[in-house]
Amino acid sequence: MSHPYLPLTDRERQVMLARIGVTSFDDLITDIPDELRLCRSLNLQTALSEVELRRKFEAFLSLNQHISLSFLGAGAYQHFIPTLVDHLANRSEFYTAYTPYQPEISQGFLQAIFEYQTLTAGLFGLPVTNASLYDGPTALAESVLMVAKETKLKRFLIPSTLNPILKQILLTYTKPLGIELVSLPHQNGLIDLQALKKSLADPTAALVIQNPNFFGIVEDYRELINIAKANGTLVICYVHPLLLGILEAPGKLGADIVVAEGQPLGNPISYGGPNLGMIAASERFLRKMPGRLVGETIDHQGKRCFVLTLQTREQHIRREKATSNICSNQALCALRTSIYLSTLGPDGFKDTASRAYNNAHYLYTQLVNLGLQPLYEAPFFIEFPIKLPQSVSFYLPKLLQKGIVPGPDLGELYSDLNDTLLICATEIFTKAELDNFVTELGGLL
Repeated sequence: MSHPYLPLTDRERQVMLARIGVTSFDDLITDIPDELRLCRSLNLQTALSEVELRRKFEAFLSLNQHISLSFLGAGAYQHFIPTLVDHLANRSEFYTAYTPYQPEISQGFLQAIFEYQTLTAGLFGLPVTNASLYDGPTALAESVLMVAKETKLKRFLIPSTLNPILKQILLTYTKPLGIELVSLPHQNGLIDLQALKKSLADPTAALVIQNPNFFGIVEDYRELINIAKANGTLVICYVHPLLLGILEAPGKLGADIVVAEGQPLGNPISYGGPNLGMIAASERFLRKMPGRLVGETIDHQGKRCFVLTLQTREQHIRREKATSNICSNQALCALRTSIYLSTLGPDGFKDTASRAYNNAHYLYTQLVNLGLQPLYEAPFFIEFPIKLPQSVSFYLPKLLQKGIVPGPDLGELYSDLNDTLLICATEIFTKAELDNFVTELGGLL
C-alpha cells in the first residue's frame, strides 16, 4: 500500500477505474470546471507511523487537566451505570444492528424496543410510546408540533425557568411555523400561578412544564395540570426521569405528553452524546407521534412476534405524510435504558433517586452552613443555584486547580447572576467527596 491508512492498493484502484471504463481518477471529474479544482497536492505533512501517531496523541492527552469531582448538571447528568449495561448492550447482536432497516428479520432487537416502550409507558404513565427520538430537547420540540397539528392552535405557554437550551431549540423548530411561545414569569423559581391563569384566558394549545426546571426546582405539576385542564389546555411535561422514582408519573396526573432526556438512564455523558429522546403520549396522539412504534402480534405459526406497527417517517411513507423529519431512532441508547431500568427494578430505581436527592440536599445544607445564600427558597431535586460573595470567575480557576468543577456559572446566561453557581450532586458521590468540595470552597470564602 502507498498509504498506511488507505487500504486500497494502486493496483486495486486501476482495476476499479477499468471496471468503470476510465483510465484515471481525473477522468471521473471532467465535469468539474478547472477553476473549482485545487490543481495541486494537499498541503499535508508526511503520514506518521502507528507508533508515532500514538505518541503524538498521548502528548495531546497529557495536556488534559485531571478532574476528580464535577458538579455540572443543567441537562446532562452523572449517574451510576451498572456494569451489566455495557456488558449486554455491547454484544455484537445489538451493537452491529442497532436500527432495524429490515425490521421483521430483527426479532431480537424489535423485542428490545418493545420492552423499552413498555418500560417508558410505565415510567411516564401514558399508553403510547415510540422507538425513541434523538434527544430530550428535540423530543420536546416534536411534542409541541404534535399538539399544534392536533389542536390547530399555535399558542404555547412556556416557563421563564425553562432550560435556555430547550427554549432555543423550541424557537428553532417553531418560529418558521408561526408558533407563538409565551413566557410565564416565576415567583421564587416556581411558575407564577396567577400569571398562568391570566395567560390561559386566551386560546392556548398547551402548557409546557419542565420538572425540575432549569434551576433544579420541583414544580407542583399536579396543580399546574389541574389549572391547565380546567381551561381546556393540553399539558406537555419535560421531566428528569429519575425524579419519577420519587414523584407520581405525570401521565397519571393528567399530562397529555411526557418527554425526557434518557441520558441519565444508563447512558454516559460521552462529551455530549449520543443521547436519547423519550416520549409518551395519550392515545389521541397515536398517529401523530414521530418515528416508529413497535407492536406485538402472532405470526402464521401462532408464535409471538414483533413488527413495526407504525412507521411515520419519510423513509417509509411519502414525505408530505411524514409526521416529522426524524429519520432514525436511538435504539442502542434505548436498549441501554431498558437494561438499566430492568437491572435496577422498581425498588432500585426509587433507591437511586432517593440517594441522589439526599446527596444534593446534604451538600446544600453544608454550603448554607458556610454562610452561602441560596438563590431561591423552594423545593429542589438534585441541583440548586447558590450565590457566592464574589463573581464565579474568582472561584472557578482556583477550584479547577484542585480538580473540582463546581458547576456552571449562571452569569453566562443571566446578566444579573454573575455570582451564582448551579450545583448538581447525584448518587455517585460519597460523603467524603461532598465534604471535600465544601472544604475547598470554604477555604476560598
